[in-house]
Amino acid sequence: MIAVAPGCSLDEGELSFSFVRSGGPGGQNVNKVSTAAQLRFDAAKSPSLSDPVRRRLLALAGARATMDGVIIISASRFRTQERNRADAIERLVMLIHKALAEPRKRRPTRPTHGSRVRRVQSKRLQGEKKRARRGMSDFD
Repeated sequence: MIAVAPGCSLDEGELSFSFVRSGGPGGQNVNKVSTAAQLRFDAAKSPSLSDPVRRRLLALAGARATMDGVIIISASRFRTQERNRADAIERLVMLIHKALAEPRKRRPTRPTHGSRVRRVQSKRLQGEKKRARRGMSDFD
């Protein structure tokens, strides 16, 4: 079990890993050894997540989520499979942790009296400026 937050944990059986060759520094080792970890987590079918958390998680995942609701995280920062695997799990846990936080409702506010007065005053000044620019015509 992977602890995400108090009251929320993931079963390791829900995660599947594949290892591929990664680019970057490492010389010949990069061309021979598959060290980059690719984590797949089926968020759409996960029993560990509640429905609102699942929706927020898929929204936060963005391009990392497939149309089927599978989140794919690639980790190739380190030179060993174990560290890349741990990095991928850590990144998934952080993503789920963010999704667990319920967004606060926005309470609309009204403009203050002073801001309304300043707005009307600036409009009046702008109108006076434009009125002063008008040329006097003989037809008035």
